[in-house]
Amino acid sequence: MKNIPKKCMVGLQFLLFSLFVIPQVYAQVIVKGTVKSETGEGFPAVSIFIKGTNRGTKTDADGKFSIEAPGPEAVLVFTFVGYQKKEVQIGNSSVLDVTLETDIRALDEVVVTALGIKREKKQLTYSTQEVKAEEITRAKETGVLNSLTGKISGVQITSSTGQPGSSSRIVIRGTSSLLGDNEALIVLDGVPINNSQTGNAGPGNGVSRLSDIDPSIIESINVLKGSAASALYGSSAARGVVMITTKNGSAYKKPSINFTSQFSLESPILPSVQSKYAQGTGGVYYNGEDQKTSLLWGPEIKGLTVNGVPVRNKNPMKEFFQTGKTYTNSLSAQGGSDKSNYLLSYSYLDQTGTVPTTNYKRHSAFLKFQNQLFDNLTSTFQFNYVNSTNHRIAEGYGLESPLWTVFTAPFTWDPKPALDANGNQRVFRYSRNNPYWVLDNIYNDSRNNRFLPVLTLTYKPLTWLTISERVGADVYTEQIKYFEAPSDVLATKGVITDRNNNFRQFNNDLIIEARKNFGPDWDVSLLLGNNLFSTYSQTYQIQGTGLTVDNFNNVSNAERQVSYENYSRKRKVGFYGQTNVEYKGLLNFSLTGRYDGTSVLAKGNNYYAYGSASMGFIFSELLSSVPAINFGKLRLSYSKVGNDNVGPYSLTTPYTTATNFPFNGQNGFLMQNTLGNANLVNENTNEFEVGLEMKLLQNRIGFEASYFDRRHKDLLTQNIPIAPSTGYSYTTLNAGDMTNKGVEVLLNVTPVKADNFSWDVTVNYTKIKNKVTRIYGDQEMLNLGQTYAFVGDPYGTFYNYGYKRNEQGRILIDDSGLPLLSSDYQKVGNIQPDWLGGITNTFRYKGITLSFFFDMKKGGDIMNSDQRYGYFYGTPKVTENRENRVVSGIRESDGQENTTEVTGQAYYQRLNTIYEEAVQDGTYIKLRNVSLSYNFSKLLLQKTPFATASLTATGRNLWIYSPHFTGADPEVNSFGTGNDAIGTYAYSVPTSRSFNFTLSVTFK
Repeated sequence: MKNIPKKCMVGLQFLLFSLFVIPQVYAQVIVKGTVKSETGEGFPAVSIFIKGTNRGTKTDADGKFSIEAPGPEAVLVFTFVGYQKKEVQIGNSSVLDVTLETDIRALDEVVVTALGIKREKKQLTYSTQEVKAEEITRAKETGVLNSLTGKISGVQITSSTGQPGSSSRIVIRGTSSLLGDNEALIVLDGVPINNSQTGNAGPGNGVSRLSDIDPSIIESINVLKGSAASALYGSSAARGVVMITTKNGSAYKKPSINFTSQFSLESPILPSVQSKYAQGTGGVYYNGEDQKTSLLWGPEIKGLTVNGVPVRNKNPMKEFFQTGKTYTNSLSAQGGSDKSNYLLSYSYLDQTGTVPTTNYKRHSAFLKFQNQLFDNLTSTFQFNYVNSTNHRIAEGYGLESPLWTVFTAPFTWDPKPALDANGNQRVFRYSRNNPYWVLDNIYNDSRNNRFLPVLTLTYKPLTWLTISERVGADVYTEQIKYFEAPSDVLATKGVITDRNNNFRQFNNDLIIEARKNFGPDWDVSLLLGNNLFSTYSQTYQIQGTGLTVDNFNNVSNAERQVSYENYSRKRKVGFYGQTNVEYKGLLNFSLTGRYDGTSVLAKGNNYYAYGSASMGFIFSELLSSVPAINFGKLRLSYSKVGNDNVGPYSLTTPYTTATNFPFNGQNGFLMQNTLGNANLVNENTNEFEVGLEMKLLQNRIGFEASYFDRRHKDLLTQNIPIAPSTGYSYTTLNAGDMTNKGVEVLLNVTPVKADNFSWDVTVNYTKIKNKVTRIYGDQEMLNLGQTYAFVGDPYGTFYNYGYKRNEQGRILIDDSGLPLLSSDYQKVGNIQPDWLGGITNTFRYKGITLSFFFDMKKGGDIMNSDQRYGYFYGTPKVTENRENRVVSGIRESDGQENTTEVTGQAYYQRLNTIYEEAVQDGTYIKLRNVSLSYNFSKLLLQKTPFATASLTATGRNLWIYSPHFTGADPEVNSFGTGNDAIGTYAYSVPTSRSFNFTLSVTFK
């Protein structure tokens, strides 16, 4: 190098600079331009990415952009929802003007149907309704199901109680089983998942497993209502399907991070009770200390003194309940290139209940990664992990529940402190614990870990052929501990129950779909598939009674321990097919068929076939000369769906542990009292449906109406009573038939649509008539638990003692002047509502959105146990009228009008024995949700680290009108999602009125 001339060195340096530096400088090209719509106006918020990378930008409010590209070979990709994607090579241009063209197909609404297959809504030949993510998050509910309440026609969702994490029940198009499962199948991204009520080993209800799903990861929920829509899902879909689709990452997008924080305050909605009279009976005051009674028939509190000091006068419910608080924080990241995209999400929910000590906590982590492995092979892998804990109290009218005491306690007695100086409970009455003592000494804890992995591979060997393989699982383990300390008040020795639930569910679908056009008029698709579905459930429990060491909640503390294990396995295999034929966009025909095999039925009966035929006629294609009609479709369908709605091992008669065993170290077993039946066959649902869909006046009015007639045959029913002479008490039979006929209406109207302001109205209406048409043999009724099924009546009849009446229907009165109780059970009400409805109004002005939602139900009776028992205690508001009265009615002894006067206490305590008096009409109107949100403009966010930001204030259950119901909330079903206690309101944690505040930001 020393011998090289200086000029050569300079030349060499210039050559190296030319080779390495100049190309690098040349490669960095700044490209500017404008994206316009077909009308020539600037197009804001268009995504622009460099193909093959995740580098990109967006157009500003005028449609202008600037981006740094690697060189002239780079290709810019322009995308916007509803418009055709456009790719432009930079070349030698530093200025690009691009026009995006409308994508006609993209403007057609696309919905997720059975098996997760996306189709244009106009092509569907059956009824389905979708709820978008915006509506789900606007509800600000911790559970997914509750966010749907009142929004979907044909669907009834009933909450259980106000405890954190409590379960909800969802029924589509009416009750379809006598004693079997009536709830809809829940499907997450094409894979069925479990929605059992678990998490409780003591009195009261538990948690719906759907509560594990974080609402923030949901893109949309689509409800498949009729059998024609859900037949491809097999047996479990006979009750309808709730399709949950989670969010995806964003292709052609650089990484973006979103953080959302919510805070909610919940105040319990308490029932009105009498606050006028003190503890006591016959007008005599009892102090609750050395004079104890459960009755509140004492003197007026006002002016009442003891030793010259006014007595206490505080509402025991307001003293006991507290303001609940819920914190929810979620963090997500997403992005992608033209080949792959991803979404990562984590959320934490911490809910403190309105009952002290109760809480629900949920950690949820979600990952979804989509990747184009080859040009014709893509994969999607997602994984959802949830860890939740729940601490709850006992509910209902059992002795363990503190709420019975809280709701019936006198205003004049102070329950604090719970213990006296000697460490004994302080109680105002016998045979009930102090409610504050219960909080620390009777409770239920649960911990759940859940895993939901799904892998989907999609292969397109030909442009018209798609082969998909989807494998999914639902695995959870749950630990439950119920603890009940010994109580001197109740003379109980204490109980500890340790229960472990292990659940595994696996689903595999192989789907082959061919879709091809035959000329310009015919579009034909054929789908064939195979499904394997298996579940494994194991429960093992050890229960100890007689606790010996205080404050030690280990089961080894018990004097006597009894354990049991219960496990079951169930498998289904299905083969299915679907053919769709579309002619000129005018006519659509669809045929589905499925052949299922199940392990719960005997050989010879365990395979069954079913299917559907449906048609859609898009008559608006013939009305192009009528500009007011944008879309019109008439659809018609008939379907038959089989179902194996019975538990495993119903064919046999298993053994069970005998009472008082183990004894002297030896176990003892007896045959169960339910006789197995090897002759069971599948039940069937036949359904006819006709519907009309319309869009009018430039889509400003949308209308959808459906009529359906569902006939459920050979219903599999457990616990059918049989003659004791057989040696058994019950058996399982194909024991009944039932019908559901109904009308569903959905109306969307946009009364105002301007540049900066719009007003949207959504109305839904449902009316279903249910009737039980057959019960096994010549039986006319079947006990369901709290209600009965009667042939010829709607499902869920209250059947108990009522008023004794004469032939003219007048109440009969005894010689003491009080109404008589019927000598036999009577039909005194029914749980089925006359109709359901909901109205949503949404106003948008620039970045401000105001939405409010009314939900309503007409009819549907409720057994108000709080009222029934309260008549005896003297707690209902109506008992403040304690004047002597003459009860209207006919004296039974002589047939004359009653003239005998009775006291208010005697009258109401007689009503306590008359079940009919506590059955109340559950009609209500609710202002369920009011939401006000503001999206900050980009101008305000220019000098901040945020790309988007929004603030939202939401109020829930702000107003409830229930003219015939005396409890707090007529929507509550106190004992959860089972059939045995539907329509029962009994000393449960009240629902809450809440106020939620949400901040959401996306970082640049």
